[in-house]
Amino acid sequence: MTLDNRPEDAPEITSIDELEDHLRAAEKPPSAFRVGMEHEKIGLLEDTLQPVPFSGTRSIEAVLKMLVDRFGFSSYTENSDLVALTKADTTISLEPGGQFELSGAVLENNHQTCRELNDHRDITRAIGDELGIIWLGVGHTPFARRDEISWVPKKRYSIMRRYLSKRGERALDMMLRTGTVQANYDWSDEADMVLKVRTASAVTSIVSAIYANSAIIEGKTTGWASERQRVWLSVDPDRCGLPTFVFDEDFGYRRYVEWALDVPMFFIRRGGKYLDNVTGMPFRHFLEHGHEGHRARHSDWEDHLTTLFPEVRLKAYIEVRGADCCDRELNCAYPALWKGLLYHPPAAEAACELTSDWSELEREEALVEVARHGLTAKVNGRSINDLARELTDIAHQGLVDQRSLNDHGEDETKFLEPIYSLIEQGKSPGAIAAELWSGEMREEPRALVDYYRF
Repeated sequence: MTLDNRPEDAPEITSIDELEDHLRAAEKPPSAFRVGMEHEKIGLLEDTLQPVPFSGTRSIEAVLKMLVDRFGFSSYTENSDLVALTKADTTISLEPGGQFELSGAVLENNHQTCRELNDHRDITRAIGDELGIIWLGVGHTPFARRDEISWVPKKRYSIMRRYLSKRGERALDMMLRTGTVQANYDWSDEADMVLKVRTASAVTSIVSAIYANSAIIEGKTTGWASERQRVWLSVDPDRCGLPTFVFDEDFGYRRYVEWALDVPMFFIRRGGKYLDNVTGMPFRHFLEHGHEGHRARHSDWEDHLTTLFPEVRLKAYIEVRGADCCDRELNCAYPALWKGLLYHPPAAEAACELTSDWSELEREEALVEVARHGLTAKVNGRSINDLARELTDIAHQGLVDQRSLNDHGEDETKFLEPIYSLIEQGKSPGAIAAELWSGEMREEPRALVDYYRF
């Protein structure tokens, strides 16, 4: 989640060219390229396995307060409710159902991102042990019904809740019950952005298959490897999915801006308050005509970009979004896999070529097939598991060539080992969990909780 703490008094937007310039201003020289990581954990009360409430003695709010008191985090409140924390370059924020998210610092390499994840896990696990809270690394809560989960009291979420509930039958499941791991990358110029976004969009379904990790819902197997990915197939089609225009020859800053302009807005912020009088209005209309005395500002545009949810998102960085949250090792592998692909142009080009013969329909079908079958899916007659092996080999070579070493002289390829292990088995983590659940776990909830414990 992005904190809505940008200044509201930004200048008014006078032309679409300025929105294009907003993306161009994010360009960086390759020497300044960095990696950022975000991951969401789902909390349960240890004794009852019920969702952790927002407030109370054993609650999300209690965890946040302990992080402030003991670990030097600063509070971020909304209407006196503690809803996020900041410390240095990191943010701890909450998804609508209390999913506990670390938005990590901008770091040089994956040795650092994995260390950051491990440190965060150690801290949150220690607090959880004290409060009787267990954190799960999974793509969808395995037990709770939607009506058992309390909403985080943020105005942004109440606006989204009202609007999205009318735009997709699984939108509220997305908000309340899913958890993901994401990674963020830089670009040097428009051509580099195009290559990276196009590559990420071309292979996002393959990566989703590797990370399909939510096959058990409300205590039952669903027949889908990733319920999280399945949920996203039934959210607002205006702002979700895989925009196929990224494969067009004229794709660039302008095309992304033009697409974003036609997506309906959620809100604007004025005087420290969220205004929902623009909800459902395309940003283009707001820019051209204003509304009730308000004119579009650059801060409105930045807020709007955070409310778009394609599989690959463009803000001041490229955000890859197609994975379920997994265990620590697979989460550490995620930014490494993408770094190997996106920060090495030959690797990016080779990865993009893997699905170059897929039609627009096949790219859309791939999202469904990998959600259902994970690594055992087939698209255009090819095994996704075979494509995953080729893709990981490409990323491996990309990391070798980047030669980012830790203090022991190890490069980042070591982080890919858990991905290779899955590919050798030919099964996504969700499929493995489903087999264990129906087999040796004997559908015992605590056995599954121990398996998913982050």
